[in-house]
Amino acid sequence: MKIISYNVNGIRAAITKGFLEWLEQANPDVICLQEIKALEEQIPVAEFEKLGYHYNYWFSAQKKGYSGVAILSKIKPKNVVIGTGIEHMDFEGRNLRMDFEDFSVMSLYLPSGTNSARLDHKFMYMDDFQKYISDLKNEIPHLIICGDYNICHEAIDIHDPVRNKTVSGFLPEERAWLDVFIKDGFVDSFRHFNKNPHHYTWWSYRAGARGNNKGWRIDYILVTKNLENRLERALILPDAKHSDHCPVMIEIN
Repeated sequence: MKIISYNVNGIRAAITKGFLEWLEQANPDVICLQEIKALEEQIPVAEFEKLGYHYNYWFSAQKKGYSGVAILSKIKPKNVVIGTGIEHMDFEGRNLRMDFEDFSVMSLYLPSGTNSARLDHKFMYMDDFQKYISDLKNEIPHLIICGDYNICHEAIDIHDPVRNKTVSGFLPEERAWLDVFIKDGFVDSFRHFNKNPHHYTWWSYRAGARGNNKGWRIDYILVTKNLENRLERALILPDAKHSDHCPVMIEIN
């Protein structure tokens, strides 16, 4: 099974840049999207169904043109859970889960900390999300969390760790949280296969960052430790250019 995660930074904008054609070629069984920035009625759902994604679920933010996540699947899920039941998380449309026969897939869009108020919100979200997942793992032991975590885990995951050490996304507290989160029963699928530097998933639109590969690795597919031996491949797909992010992918047995 091929699973892709992609922060599209606006699904409608991505479609104008060839996203549908790319999706047809990439042909994942399941794709998790983040930052869709649209209501379901604004999205050409029929175009996705033509590509075989008959099971598509969209969770938009209350604020129009902001945030939002989706999961599109060619395989019928047993169950779909929209949101977490935690109001401040669900207000911005940041969590959506599909349960399949022997594992579950979540699309996650963790907040960024663009200013002090949003950074406080991000830390609150991180704490509540960690508790939520800790409880969820008791119910669903085989869990795959795909998404934009808005955190670089280690120095290898960012092009300039020294000058970015006081920037949200690479703060010591954020990195420590992600470290604890992963060590509490997850595997970073990409690092499971690839320990090399200079692999990123997001680049600023400024100063030719993408062309110079001055990026951040903030998009992850984390799988519970009990799925580690079923991982076949994990890749970053930087040639897909419909967003300031690029997709990440796993193949799982």
